[in-house]
Amino acid sequence: MQVSSNNGLQSSECDTIGLGDKLRDAGLRPTRQRLSLAHLLFSQGNRHVSAEALHEEAIIARIPVSLATVYNTLHQFNEAGLLRAVAVESSKTYFDTNTSDHHHFFIESENRVVDVPASHITVTDLPEPPEGKEIARVDVIVRLRDKS
Repeated sequence: MQVSSNNGLQSSECDTIGLGDKLRDAGLRPTRQRLSLAHLLFSQGNRHVSAEALHEEAIIARIPVSLATVYNTLHQFNEAGLLRAVAVESSKTYFDTNTSDHHHFFIESENRVVDVPASHITVTDLPEPPEGKEIARVDVIVRLRDKS
């Protein structure tokens, strides 16, 4: 697994010590629940996961954690740069372990997010941001449906 960012996690660091160090480096205290959720997230390679799906994985792995804690942890990891939030709808967000510059397909019939390399999409003629603001990044989500 490769995650590209200053705070990204590498597969060789998915042991408890490595994860603890990475959480501390990102400004997060490595609690037992954060470490357990980080292991679930980062030990399986790059992927996109919803809070509900991660909560299910935690239950199967016998990790005692509430759905609210999963949501909070995912948002904390996102704020710390360990994950990238991908909002496909106002009520549906996926969290991407690949924090590099890239875009996404959203397969509507499967509720699934798939990476699209940034080099495959060109965005031009962006508007000038309001005074005192700058563009942080541009996220493109291409929605896919089955052909009729």
